[in-house]
Amino acid sequence: MVLLVHSSISPHCRKVRILMAEKKMLYVLKEETPWALSKDIMKINPSGELPIFIYDGNIIAGNYAICEFLEETYTQNRLIVGDNKGRAETRRLIDWFDNKFYREVFQYVAGEKIYKRFALKQPPESKKIKVGINNLHYHLEYIDWIAERNNYLVGNDFSLADISAAAQLSVLDYLGDVPWDNYANAKLWYSKIKSRPSFKEILNDRIKGIYPSKQYADLDF
Repeated sequence: MVLLVHSSISPHCRKVRILMAEKKMLYVLKEETPWALSKDIMKINPSGELPIFIYDGNIIAGNYAICEFLEETYTQNRLIVGDNKGRAETRRLIDWFDNKFYREVFQYVAGEKIYKRFALKQPPESKKIKVGINNLHYHLEYIDWIAERNNYLVGNDFSLADISAAAQLSVLDYLGDVPWDNYANAKLWYSKIKSRPSFKEILNDRIKGIYPSKQYADLDF
């Protein structure tokens, strides 16, 4: 049995789930609250971070390690492909969204609206949210520029870079904070991603205490 310990509000967990769905894997999900992990989870991953991939008694922790393992083990429908330059560009963009976007946008917006509200029981700081939204425009401009030139983020083929970006944006889209109408190319790109069968389960996710935006599960926005 394959078990993925995850959180539906974590973009890194969503990334792994989408990748597993693209590879048509069968697996069981175990939901955990990121700021209140159970003792059992802390024992198997002392870093206290999700996701955690468990199979046949083996444990792989962290989205990078899990994704590389899946790419090397489940070779059907590879999502880090192309020549050396293409694979390097895919990994560069994966790092961009998993780290740069996460630091500059996700932690400011979702951190205030979700983590601070539910974990700390404190009201969000509008100044921090504003910083995140301002940074989001910069990242959307970048996606828009790429999407104007390519079908996907790395040329014409769907890749793990697209999954990484869409996983981050999906949580912000749930919150209603993505100004899609200002970025037509980025909007078209995202509509292609969320129309994929692998994204269906993500669009069914719900965050307790927060209703999704109207366009969240609308494939036509």
